[in-house]
This record gives sequence, structure tokens and C-alpha cells, in this order.
Amino acid sequence: MNAHTSDVAFTPTVKAIQARKGSRQAYARVEERGGWQAAITPDLAAFIEAQTSVFLSTANADGQPYIQHRGGPAGFLKVLDERTIGFADFSGNRQFITQGNLSDNPQAFLFLIDYAHRQRIKIWGKAQVVEGDAELTARLMPQDYKARPEQVILFTVSAWDSNCSQHIPQRFEAADVAAALGERDKRIERLEQEIARLRSDAAARE
Repeated sequence: MNAHTSDVAFTPTVKAIQARKGSRQAYARVEERGGWQAAITPDLAAFIEAQTSVFLSTANADGQPYIQHRGGPAGFLKVLDERTIGFADFSGNRQFITQGNLSDNPQAFLFLIDYAHRQRIKIWGKAQVVEGDAELTARLMPQDYKARPEQVILFTVSAWDSNCSQHIPQRFEAADVAAALGERDKRIERLEQEIARLRSDAAARE
């Protein structure tokens, strides 16, 4: 049986369930066309680097899963090449569960969701923690961001897939809403000034 990129998620057990529930044929056609992608495309890179939030999933040696949120300004996630994503890991509660899990089990998963555009991306791969690399840390640290980098996490992509927008609530970043409201207020002010001018001109002609 030929291996497919999606086999990272579609195990024999998953495929058996898909067959039982009627979706295997459709996914088999996807696999025939090449399956999911492994390389980071320019469109995916742009999506990744526009995000301000990501969920990183790991599991320990016993398979116990853990999900950790990471956030920062747009661009804190950086695409280093077509298979590698890197980010500065900021100092937090110092539990180091993610680092411990990755020490025992490098398999990892990234989940990115853009609520405003109702889009989500799933990325499978392996991750490693890099400590003591000042040059790499400086390269990945967002400019003027007030956080202390503890270390760096490098994520090597094995496969990625995008989900449909179904059931994703549409939400907007507070900064984007504030900017939109600011533009609205400026437009209202300009229109009010124009109305006042027209009234003044009309009164002068009476």
C-alpha cells in the first residue's frame, strides 16, 4: 500500500472508521491526487505569520496529551524555510510541561485559527526546544515586544491541512475593531463638517 502524507493522521484504524461511516472513498480520492501537503506554501506562510495566537499540542512518553497556548504580535511565528516554523518561547508559569514532553516525545501538532476570516489550519510534525542560541533567539524575538524569551521552539512540518469554516464563530481582534471604529468616527466627523458647510451656504443664499 502506498504511503500518503495524510497517513500521519489517517491511521489504519481511522481509515476503517471512515469506511464504516462512509467518508473513506472521498478521502481516498484526495490521497490519489497527492494527499495533504508537506511543504509550506507562500499562502500558508502568509497565514502563519499573520497569526497572533497558536495552540501547540504535545504528548509525554506515556501518550498523555497536553495543549499549550502561545501568543504574541503578528509575526511572532516565523517561517524559516518550507518545512520549518520557529518562535521565541516566552517566559511564563515555568511548569515546562511542553519542554518535558518534547524531551521524551518530539511528535507535535500546531492548530491555528483565524476567527475573523473563519479559517483554521492543522499542522503535524516534530518540535524541539533550542536553549542558549542568542542569534536564533534574536532573529525570532518580535521587535519591541515586552516579553522575556526563555528559549526557542523549532517545528518541522510533516503534513498540513486546512479545515472548512463550518462552526467557526466570527470574532475580531480588539485592535482591528478599534481601528475600524476610529475610521468610522473620522468619516462621521467629515460628513458632519460637510453638512454644516452646506447649511451655512444655504443660509447665506436666503
